[in-house]
Amino acid sequence: MYHPLVKWFAAFFLALLIFPTLQTHAEGQERLKVVSDTALSERLHEIVLDSPALGKQTPLRVLLPKGYDQHAKKKYPVLYMLHGCCGDYKSWTVAGDIENMTKDLPLVIVMPDAGRGGSYSNWYNDGAYGKPEWETYHINELIPWVEQSYRVKHTREGRAIAGLSMGGFGSLSYAARHPDLFLAAASFSGVVNTNLDPDFLEKTIFQNQENVPPGTVWGDRETHEIIWRSHNPWDLAENLAGMDLSIYTGTGQAGGPLDGGMASPVEEICYSMSTSMHNRLAELGIPHEWNSYGPGSHTWGYWKRDLAQTLPRFMTLFEHPPKAPRPFSYKTAESVFSIYGWTVQFNRKAEEFAEINQVSKAGFSLTGSGTAAVKTASWYHPKKRYLVKLHGKGNHKTMILKPDHNGKLKFNVRLSANPSKEEQNTIGVIIRKLD
Repeated sequence: MYHPLVKWFAAFFLALLIFPTLQTHAEGQERLKVVSDTALSERLHEIVLDSPALGKQTPLRVLLPKGYDQHAKKKYPVLYMLHGCCGDYKSWTVAGDIENMTKDLPLVIVMPDAGRGGSYSNWYNDGAYGKPEWETYHINELIPWVEQSYRVKHTREGRAIAGLSMGGFGSLSYAARHPDLFLAAASFSGVVNTNLDPDFLEKTIFQNQENVPPGTVWGDRETHEIIWRSHNPWDLAENLAGMDLSIYTGTGQAGGPLDGGMASPVEEICYSMSTSMHNRLAELGIPHEWNSYGPGSHTWGYWKRDLAQTLPRFMTLFEHPPKAPRPFSYKTAESVFSIYGWTVQFNRKAEEFAEINQVSKAGFSLTGSGTAAVKTASWYHPKKRYLVKLHGKGNHKTMILKPDHNGKLKFNVRLSANPSKEEQNTIGVIIRKLD
């Protein structure tokens, strides 16, 4: 028994090292500390926070709706606006005219910093991981802090996210990795399929703007491709089903109306990526707003127009939010994930994508390797018994389980038909109330 146990723990801890887990977004609520809060205008505040995830102080700007202080009981939706490469948290207020553009909207706008080329990710750091953890800061620290500090809605129906260029990547990446957090997402000239030009990211954004050695952010592309793809919106497009999506891009060709007619090689790259993302969503049958507006460069005239066209769409959604999808499906390469109240923790050796599909109260299917510990959402009656039936290659098992006091069922799923090979397999799970 000794050697198999050693192998089990070795595989488990290897998986955790390859993909360190993100906390659920509620767990960061008390972690941030306010260093300063300066009013720049009646609506605009510049705030400095001390972030444990970043290991340093970080600034952001918050734009409040007109009359915020006079409406003490009103709760507002939140728009998270992400800046692009080489920009910062001030970009949308300095160059994007966002304060004037939103002067009559009942909306809180949060504009965090993300480093000149931080790419909205927790960095690999040659396998050591650690700081900076941009995703942990934005998702697990900042969102709970905003919802504690301001009168805003605390649900998916009250949050949207948008960004330009690198921020367009961040918008769709965060939306695809955390679809239970956002009602809508928009990308303006976004870097939304990193498979097409990884050298552009590695050299132009990571190395040139962050001044870090190759492989620092997501590891070497050849040896750690799964880490790259686990953040890539194109690879995670399935997760965006049920979300309102907008993709804007120019072609990068000369002759556009808002830039003096200049050409833009960077916009050409973003056009190729955005078109690829559009095609992928269309292939999956996922509705989205696609605005390929022809000649135009990678400049602010277009991004301001993109935002002006997107804001009415967001406000309509906030007024009449559609329900979150159910059943839902989710694809990830993380060894532990939480989505819509469900938590799955894998014990496996492989770096790979796994999927949980068609999740409903009646069951789901799980695709992956190794074993998985499943904890359901609070969908079940704590005083009832449930039949849980597993069926698939190499695994036919029936259990009678009782939920915990929160209405959550807990059970393990053996995925690999042959544990020594740990090949991917799909196991179906049926859940049925007995009494």
